[in-house]
Amino acid sequence: MSESKQQSNGLIWAVVFIIGAIMLVWSMSTSRTGQVWVTAEQHAFVQNADGDWAETDAASATSNDIAWTSYSSVPDNELTDEMISSGDAKMSWSRTIGLWLAAIFTLFILSFLVGDNPAYKFAEAMVVGTSAGYVMVIGLWDVFVPNLLGKLFPVMVQNWALPGMDASVGTQLLYIIPAILIVMLLMQLMPSGGWISRWPIAFFIGITAGYRMIGYVEADLVAQIKAAIIPLYQTGADGTFAIWATMNAFLLTIATLSAMVYFFFSIEHKGLVGKTARLGIWFLMITFGASFGYTVMGRIALLAQRLEFLFGDWLHLI
Repeated sequence: MSESKQQSNGLIWAVVFIIGAIMLVWSMSTSRTGQVWVTAEQHAFVQNADGDWAETDAASATSNDIAWTSYSSVPDNELTDEMISSGDAKMSWSRTIGLWLAAIFTLFILSFLVGDNPAYKFAEAMVVGTSAGYVMVIGLWDVFVPNLLGKLFPVMVQNWALPGMDASVGTQLLYIIPAILIVMLLMQLMPSGGWISRWPIAFFIGITAGYRMIGYVEADLVAQIKAAIIPLYQTGADGTFAIWATMNAFLLTIATLSAMVYFFFSIEHKGLVGKTARLGIWFLMITFGASFGYTVMGRIALLAQRLEFLFGDWLHLI
């Protein structure tokens, strides 16, 4: 019974998706739904006698000048039939295809709300694979090439990949050490060389732990202690008594001390200590609730943004 019910539900959703696809294709063929229209703008720069570049008329640009064309998207509420008929606005097929891919993948991800399905798995795998490839390329060209190869072979890297890089410093032999560590780390891929990669891994973990510990101590521990040590009597810019600032100072001090008492387990939580600890629990729960609410608000904002994209940029309904 359960299997037949799942099959019927799947059939219902398949019919819904097919009807929705037919409606989208019909709407796109009869209107500008799902289309991106752009206007072209010509730019040109000419080099004067002083060697400086100045903007000039694109129509009079020569082969010695720098000229290019930029395209700006036209909002649907600003696009008119006159702009289309005169050729001032043209449909961009590349941006239209990108818009449809973004909308389709958004729907694939949202399809998880009705259960796990192949469309969601495909979109999930695509996002993970694309993110991994993007991070790898960014790491290669923003970290590995300029910070390692650029230090060991500056002239070669400048001529090959980074013409704007400063190669006047010359070869820095100290960077041979990270190059050796990278080679040792790659030994993890060898059948019998895994033990060699343990040394650079231990080095990276130790350096990272020490570096992050200093950052956390300065940013979290020391900064929070400084923020908590404030005078209880607060005054305004004119030197008069500020009642709200004073109340906030008292509230911060009471919340800090009561929360610390709750985590002080050397004394049994009875009497005044127990009441202070319970007050600390209230402050902790309020803090956790506010943090959770802030997180939920952030997720709802992301959902609203995607819905605005679907109904606005894609379907042109809002």
